[in-house]
Amino acid sequence: MATRDRVLTEAIGPDRGAAKIAKDILLVALGIAALAAFAKIKVPMWPVPITMGTFAVLTIGAAYGPRLGLTTILGYMIVGALGFDVFAGSSAEAYGVTYMMGGTGGYLVGYVLAVLALGWAARQGWDRSFGRMAGAMILGNLLIYVPGLLWLGQLYGWDQPILQWGLTPFLIGDALKLGLAALLFPAVWKLLNARG
Repeated sequence: MATRDRVLTEAIGPDRGAAKIAKDILLVALGIAALAAFAKIKVPMWPVPITMGTFAVLTIGAAYGPRLGLTTILGYMIVGALGFDVFAGSSAEAYGVTYMMGGTGGYLVGYVLAVLALGWAARQGWDRSFGRMAGAMILGNLLIYVPGLLWLGQLYGWDQPILQWGLTPFLIGDALKLGLAALLFPAVWKLLNARG
């Protein structure tokens, strides 16, 4: 994989030695905490509330790059598998591996794929322009939805309204989140470049 550009976390703070290792450990811990917190945020919207979990997944992928992003999302999955209430629909009654193997399981697999894709796209410099970042976000959303919908169909049967359950109610909210991230990343890069 060609590495033409740094990702955001590489452009800020130490970039070598023990200080970089400490920075990366801190970023992973903060990323896991952010994923857990954003998963619980629900913004009122029609036809369903917008959850901010996918926004956190995709932006962490882009900001962290593929390696650090993958470490963070896998850490998040491990925390969830251990039974902590870190997923959008998990609770004291439904948690851990049992929750992860339910209807949300395919989407969680998609989270991992999307983090890798957004990390790769950011590494290629796609996060520096609105159009390319929007394209990366669309790709990331596809990588979340495809395994999510396949898993729902496998779990509940293809005779069920899978698209109505797992896709169409979320498209408006995802479009808004996509637009927000596509505006945010180029603006942050512009600010960093202005500061040298």
